[in-house]
Amino acid sequence: MAGGSSKAPAVEIDVDGLTVRLSSPDRVYFPERGETKLDLLNYYLSVGDGIVNALRERPCMLHRFPKGVAGDKVHQKRVPAGAPPWVETVRVHFPRWNRTADELCVTHLAQVAWAVQMSTVEFHPWNSRRADTESPDEWRIDLDPGPLSDWGTVRRVTRVVHEVLDELGAVGFPKTSGGKGLHVYVRIPPTHGFTDVRRAALAFAREVERRAGDDVTTAWWRKDRDPYALFVDYNQNARDHTIAAAYSVRGNAVGTVSTPVRWDEVDDVEPDDFTIATVPARYAELGDLHADIDDHGFDLAPLLEWAERDEREGAETPPEPD
Repeated sequence: MAGGSSKAPAVEIDVDGLTVRLSSPDRVYFPERGETKLDLLNYYLSVGDGIVNALRERPCMLHRFPKGVAGDKVHQKRVPAGAPPWVETVRVHFPRWNRTADELCVTHLAQVAWAVQMSTVEFHPWNSRRADTESPDEWRIDLDPGPLSDWGTVRRVTRVVHEVLDELGAVGFPKTSGGKGLHVYVRIPPTHGFTDVRRAALAFAREVERRAGDDVTTAWWRKDRDPYALFVDYNQNARDHTIAAAYSVRGNAVGTVSTPVRWDEVDDVEPDDFTIATVPARYAELGDLHADIDDHGFDLAPLLEWAERDEREGAETPPEPD
């Protein structure tokens, strides 16, 4: 592995026919094992089809760490001037400020490699695509454990999530968050706006809460949540709320990865099993476990009916998050 100096000459790498220049290739990004910026790039190249599939055609916010993950993090929405002409973007509007941003829109692995050159560690895509950024095509179930809950809680709640999805006839695609939680993605037709997708996600979360008892909370205010409970975070379906993509590295010292898993693996894996050091071999063996997600669309109509039922019975829809 390269040393810790940041003065090594830049390297040029061919990425599927496009040349990406990587400066400071030996700068240490992950201090636990000493992986470098070049190691980070090689990781993303090793899961190329998977990361492109996760990001394809989506506005994408970048979490950049110019000095490695021990340094400051920069949240970047806009692609800077001077990007190569083959770096694609999509313009999104932010009503709160009445401003726009041209965000990265990945269609080619070289665009991921360019983002790594820009010191990007984490990729956070929208749940809608360039053709219609106001109509999500991905329903995201975010299982976010409370400060005193553990991976055992995540496992138990994941079983309930799987059970409810099966009853609905929805195919869920689970992945670790790269932190303490777990995400499940469900492909949906892009026929609803963010408000209805969030309403549907909340109705689903409430059904999981009914079945999982004390393991789950859907309380809006953090102060009202049991610290031992897991929050099913329906707010990740609100407009401009993003979470780390499948195969995205996370900005921590060990370089954990948000990694697709099979349902039958959840009871056996631990969140820290998946890092930039271990995922390439797993990917070489299993390929992209989310490769066929686009083939399994689910109509939200049953969940919107649940939402209407809950509202008739007096359940309030919390305000949109900031």
